[in-house]
Amino acid sequence: MGIDIIIMQAFSGLSLFTILLLMALGLAIVFGLMGVINMAHGELMALGAYVTYLVALFFERNLPSLMGIYIFFAIFCAFAATFVFGYVLERSFIRFFYNRPLDTLLATWGLSLVLQQFYRSTFGAQEVSVPLASWLSGAWEPVAGIQLPLNRMFIIGLTMVVGLCVYLMLFKSRWGLRVRAVTQNRPMSAAVGINTDRVDALTFAVGSGLAGIAGSVFTMLGSTNPGTGQLYIVDSFIVVVFGGVSSLLGTALSAFAIAESQTAIEYFATGTVAKVTILLFVIVMLYFRPQGLFAPKVRGA
Repeated sequence: MGIDIIIMQAFSGLSLFTILLLMALGLAIVFGLMGVINMAHGELMALGAYVTYLVALFFERNLPSLMGIYIFFAIFCAFAATFVFGYVLERSFIRFFYNRPLDTLLATWGLSLVLQQFYRSTFGAQEVSVPLASWLSGAWEPVAGIQLPLNRMFIIGLTMVVGLCVYLMLFKSRWGLRVRAVTQNRPMSAAVGINTDRVDALTFAVGSGLAGIAGSVFTMLGSTNPGTGQLYIVDSFIVVVFGGVSSLLGTALSAFAIAESQTAIEYFATGTVAKVTILLFVIVMLYFRPQGLFAPKVRGA
């Protein structure tokens, strides 16, 4: 295998890594704080993708001269729409299933089916796609034989910005301090005056918003259909569990390792073989380390 092929395969792995990370970050935040297994998280990603599609249609029909920058508005709208939807969903639905993991799992799975049918009824069963801005078309060729798609480079840069923002929110803001306090000791946090219900709602909304950004990013790589979210939900849960619940660094490293490994195996075999191989490897690793590879250490009593 030539060095040019290795570099391009590694770059393809980075592209998969970006979507997995954006999806898994939202899951890790929600799962780590509230212990909620949200099986509808993939449909929140699909919602972000469809919002991006609607924004693209609006610009195409009403502001064609601004099509070159519509993607920035689309990403913002995708985050805002899924953030609001996530907040309303937590307040009106999710909060009634806390401390009932099996019920939460079944309820959110049912919700995912409802949302899929809603997308199918609204947008149709066929796939929809969005136009790619002209400056994101083509590829950068640093040396002869190595071509790096511009849209994937943009996605990687966007993911780095989003990851930095999540880090600053969680570790450099008062909201993040409250989130970490509630995660470590919910009763004590409530006793010192932290509104844990509000923290739960905002955290779930932020996690939903990250899924919306993942959906917006996905439209730059492929077409969207009602089942788009199901393509990544299982892989995202594997990333969170393998990296260690409540460990954002573990989530990032796990997403990178799984994405690069899957891309490499797909090159020599098939996508199905790659997924099965990764799943078997994760199962074996979790057998020996059930808390995940990068789970944070907890001080004993």
